[in-house]
Amino acid sequence: MLVIDPTTTDRAMSYELFINAPMPMVTIHKTIEITKLVRFSKRKKLKLNMLLNYCIGFVASQIKEFKLIPVEKKLVQYDRIGVSVIVDNKEGGINSCSIPFSEDLQKFNEDYLSLTNKVRESCENYDLDDYAIVGSSSLPEFKIDGVCNMYSGMFNNPLLCWGGYDHKFLSPKTTLKVSFQFHHVQMDGRQACVFLEGVERCANSISINTK
Repeated sequence: MLVIDPTTTDRAMSYELFINAPMPMVTIHKTIEITKLVRFSKRKKLKLNMLLNYCIGFVASQIKEFKLIPVEKKLVQYDRIGVSVIVDNKEGGINSCSIPFSEDLQKFNEDYLSLTNKVRESCENYDLDDYAIVGSSSLPEFKIDGVCNMYSGMFNNPLLCWGGYDHKFLSPKTTLKVSFQFHHVQMDGRQACVFLEGVERCANSISINTK
């Protein structure tokens, strides 16, 4: 990772406007179609949460703003992307687990399974240094309309939240309501919407684009 001068980046104006804002986070809600992803999950016997995080990492790795994270009052540039998931540990609590993103779905799945199991058993967070982390939190057993997360002032990484997917009777489509929170220094609404549309496209082409 590298601390960079914000004035040399495309985020110079946003940095000036929002780095000292008391609430610099923005949340966008979007319903995305995940019909093919759900089918792919069932056919290949892969965890849907893993596949969603693969799509998140895949799209984030192609958008330059995701590698720029405000850290305190500095702007830090990273070379690599990771995704973070929330794990229910064996003692009934929760921990966070960061997984390095790999375009190789098989490798990403192996890392996802081994690292989340390690966190589940150890009851300790697993973090990655030198990675720009995109967080995720899911409550698949609940149907929710959206989440507006609190801003602690410590964690400026982007975060996606979702509940259970929706498949209405006789409907050919399966949809998922997603909330995406991001720091306004890092990106604007346009980049956020491009990202969410990219996640939806990835979710509906993953069976074609991966082995």
